[in-house]
Amino acid sequence: MSQSAHGKWTVSSSDDDDDVPPRSNNIKTERVETPQQDTRKTEPATRKIARFFQSNTDKPDVKSEPSLPVKKEEKPSSLAMGSEARQMAHANQQQPVKYENNNPSPAAKRKRETEEAGWALSSSDDDDDDNDNKDNKHKDRVIPSGQKTQPKKQPSPKRVKKEVDRPPSPHGRTYYIDEPVDYFETSIDEEAETYRFYLNKVVGLDKKYNTGAIHIKEILSPMFGTLKESVQFNYCFDIPWMVEQYPPEFRDKPVLIVHGEKRESKARLIQQAQPYAHVRFCQAKLDIAFGTHHTKMMLLWYVEGFRVVILTSNMIRADWYQKTQGMWMSPLYPVLPEGSPETAGESPTFFKRDLLEYLQAYRAPELSEWMQRIREHDLSDTSVYLIGSTPGRYVGADMEKWGHLRLRKLLREHTKPVPNEEAWPVIGQFSSIGSMGLDKTKWLAAEFQRTLTTLGKGGKSVGPEPQMLLVYPSVDNVRTSLEGYPAGGSLPYSIQTAQRQLWLHSFFHHWKAETTGRSHAMPHIKTYMRASPDFTQLAWFLVTSSNLSKAAWGGMEKNNTQVMVRSYELGVLYLPSAFNLSTFRVQKNVFPAGEGSSGFPVPFDLPPQRYSSKDQPWIWNIPYTQAPDTHGNVWVPS
Repeated sequence: MSQSAHGKWTVSSSDDDDDVPPRSNNIKTERVETPQQDTRKTEPATRKIARFFQSNTDKPDVKSEPSLPVKKEEKPSSLAMGSEARQMAHANQQQPVKYENNNPSPAAKRKRETEEAGWALSSSDDDDDDNDNKDNKHKDRVIPSGQKTQPKKQPSPKRVKKEVDRPPSPHGRTYYIDEPVDYFETSIDEEAETYRFYLNKVVGLDKKYNTGAIHIKEILSPMFGTLKESVQFNYCFDIPWMVEQYPPEFRDKPVLIVHGEKRESKARLIQQAQPYAHVRFCQAKLDIAFGTHHTKMMLLWYVEGFRVVILTSNMIRADWYQKTQGMWMSPLYPVLPEGSPETAGESPTFFKRDLLEYLQAYRAPELSEWMQRIREHDLSDTSVYLIGSTPGRYVGADMEKWGHLRLRKLLREHTKPVPNEEAWPVIGQFSSIGSMGLDKTKWLAAEFQRTLTTLGKGGKSVGPEPQMLLVYPSVDNVRTSLEGYPAGGSLPYSIQTAQRQLWLHSFFHHWKAETTGRSHAMPHIKTYMRASPDFTQLAWFLVTSSNLSKAAWGGMEKNNTQVMVRSYELGVLYLPSAFNLSTFRVQKNVFPAGEGSSGFPVPFDLPPQRYSSKDQPWIWNIPYTQAPDTHGNVWVPS
């Protein structure tokens, strides 16, 4: 048994899932019709998108499109991509476990007795430090109000799944509520945006906390351009749902999906796309074990130009519903004059060069035409730096092309030391955690913290190390969230990893986001930054797909002469020098969004709130039955 300030754990054995971001089972996706409403007389010119969505939602062609049939199987879904924490939450979603204050069932009572000593797990096989990305085989059950725990039964292969009005959800058929009629009423003034950093809209929040936020339907709408073709890079796809996010006039435009699926999961992905002749595929090469294609990016080619969107959301409805996500949306890049030199259209941040180099790393013929389109456009109006990861082992100058060493190089070359530097903490915020060794010297402090604390060329060699504050949801953060316990299906930190690195938990701080109204919308966003001692300024800010893991950021090998990266990741780095500033001022109130605000919209509250001795980080594959979540349910792995 292991013990720390954050509880005790017992574990026999398990298949680890240290660093695998979760995937969804929301495969059968029905359309949700929004009442039609005429807003043309009252809406401002900048809100054309509201009229667009309200006038097209109920079109007959949308209603009449066939939905992809899904067979009832022993597994959560025949088309489900992967089998990590979200699938575990989804496996028995039709039979969640209701919190019972009195007279608990014998099974629940046994679970609670094991919890009295802290975190517990029934059975598993322990892993080694390299197994950051194994599929987890546990399946959790969330049991609804008034229903007693029943022995798990094998489903009958002859049983036919009943059709429902909405996608399956952790809370049953009534979980997804209709968006308000003004949900797609955007207030974004693209010309006035300084940082082009946005949060997603969240159903269930007060309207003001969605003012200035953006939904995928808006990104793909005619408001931002007349779409000709697009590419969707992502980790997890629900293709029927994705197709529905394109407006009717763009819904049959060619789409290339870049993914990392193999074998059976690849076959299921292709099966999803069978009804959609305009959808093509590009498989990312994953030559190193336990790597994933975790990059989330859109390339959008318009009649008017070209646009890049780098984001943190999977291409599934759950990620755009009640989670906190972030994105950077580029300006509309115009076409270069014919005959322009190859170096034309470059930005001061060399974004064009780095994007082409990242796409070249796929070694995929399907991306060649897209690389040529990028060359033909003017990307000079770009103020962010690209931070990518691609699988491989790199030596020499190539070591600084990817991962945290790429971040270290940019911080060394494009920032300057600040007075009282050791008092400026670094902050990491993420939704998944990998194996980092028996103590912080194995990777976190030896490599990653050294990168995050880099400011300027000289570097800090003496004096105390700056604080590292890690923001990750506690059990109570998840329990009281909009989704309740099933939100933890997007936070795959396993007991097998946690019990080997108890030292890490002293770094943890709550997910608290009152300034954005998103304290109850659990984070799938990942951000890293360096803040002033009073947390009013930032030395830099990064939004990325990279969680806290060696697989994502890379780890040094062979006496620091080689770096190994397992996964594809992508993010953008904001440096004050690119905006003619010395530091970024932290924006105090992110919502409602102010026009032309010079402050940076950090997505959670600063300073972060440290865990108390009673708080525990969310662990997705152990039970939580002591208290009900916001839907009256408990969390029981089975």
